[in-house]
Amino acid sequence: MTIDEVAAYLAKPKSWVYANWRTHGIPFKRVGNALRCRMGDLNEWLDQQAP
Repeated sequence: MTIDEVAAYLAKPKSWVYANWRTHGIPFKRVGNALRCRMGDLNEWLDQQAP
């Protein structure tokens, strides 16, 4: 998933995702210059967040 797709999935602005992916531990991987995230990894991360 791209940053845009993750932002839409989380219902957050793209700027929030860029600003918080490291501190919140969103499971991005760098692919060249871009950040990418697998849907399964994102869902696991969401499951681990407090309700």
